[in-house]
Amino acid sequence: MESVGSLVGSPWIYAVVALSVLLDVFLPVLPSGILVITAATAAAAGTANDVPDILVLTLCAATASVLGDLMAYRLAWLGGPRLDRAIARSRRLRSAQERLGAALARGGGALVVLARFAPAGRSVVSLGAGAARHRARDFLPWSALAGLTWAAYSTALGYFGAHWLGATWLATAVSVGALFAAGAGATYLMRRHPAQAT
Repeated sequence: MESVGSLVGSPWIYAVVALSVLLDVFLPVLPSGILVITAATAAAAGTANDVPDILVLTLCAATASVLGDLMAYRLAWLGGPRLDRAIARSRRLRSAQERLGAALARGGGALVVLARFAPAGRSVVSLGAGAARHRARDFLPWSALAGLTWAAYSTALGYFGAHWLGATWLATAVSVGALFAAGAGATYLMRRHPAQAT
């Protein structure tokens, strides 16, 4: 944890977390969840003078998540016929777009929240909502709830994992495992029970 300590102890951690979370909607391979957990784990081990505030870290990650969703949504909205053709060729994207449309039309967005935890789910949902020209006022509240839920879960994993297991790489690994388990559970629910997820 010492190698991360200098970054975690500076205000730059907020910028690094925000940038990582913002961009992982376009590059789902970015380890934004791992970074949030690591920062929260290191923060739990520090003193009040040299660590980020857990609440600020959570709000930073949540805000970046929503902004990233909106960027992807807007780019897909402007994507035009070329993007429409790409979605039409992919059965998975087409199916996700149809389920998202049905969920938003009924005023339910559990799919948006579940997708935030599933690998690449955030990308599919944000791009799908924009490409299908769903209204921002239907999508945005669910995106905000998804971002806040994911950020709170990730920081809580790191923070409480460090308190229970100590601020070690073991605590970080267990917390990351719990984040991946949530992602696997979200993916399972979305695939197994698409009707309930919407």
